[in-house]
Amino acid sequence: MTDLQKASISKRISAFLFDIIMVATVAVAIALLLSWATGYNGYMDTWNQKIEYYETECGVSFNITEEEYNKLTDEEKESREKAIEALGSDEEAVKAYMMMFSLSLVIVTFALLLAILIWDFIIPLKLKEGRTLGKKIFGLALMRTDGVRVTTFSLFVRAILGKFTVETMIPVLIILMIFFEQIGIVGLIVLLGMAILQVALFFSTYTKSAIHDVFAVTVVVDYHSQMIFDSTEELLAYKKRIHAEQAAKKDY
Repeated sequence: MTDLQKASISKRISAFLFDIIMVATVAVAIALLLSWATGYNGYMDTWNQKIEYYETECGVSFNITEEEYNKLTDEEKESREKAIEALGSDEEAVKAYMMMFSLSLVIVTFALLLAILIWDFIIPLKLKEGRTLGKKIFGLALMRTDGVRVTTFSLFVRAILGKFTVETMIPVLIILMIFFEQIGIVGLIVLLGMAILQVALFFSTYTKSAIHDVFAVTVVVDYHSQMIFDSTEELLAYKKRIHAEQAAKKDY
């Protein structure tokens, strides 16, 4: 590797926050379009209507805390259990709930995929040096760890395998499963473990790498001071020239 001109942590954090806000904005806009196109809101309305119907019919409330549940009388608990059983036996309600869960996965997946594809792959290809708008604003760039310009393949791996698949979709799927009560404490443990791994990588690696940089073998650098080579051959030629110049000075 050539002399590494590391980007300051403050600039990296600023660029990261800017980019993640923009990715979230794009993802939300896409998700709203997909929600309308897939009829998600209709299934949600059906589910809420069913909830309201059985709550009114049985005189109970489904959305209560554990403390509130413990304060219920045996009769109230029995009424609530009957209401839950009735809701679970309602085919229309079950269908609406399952469609909400399935469509949530589809909508969130495609919205995030398209947002990350646009922001972390297409835009950096246009701006060159792997720069997102956040990196461009704060004077950062991306290169391979050996000092060579980042390739299209590396950029794709970084964006899709690293950022989308591992850093985004795994946590999002776990959060959705927790929300729909498909998973419990195990999901929280996995989320905590991933967060610890991300922080550990950043502070333990010389290049201050995140998971997506480890996958793509890339590093974030200062755009204005870092020398980035077009190819491995150009890098080797530069090293040979520097070695020859140093040797000439020693002989002198």
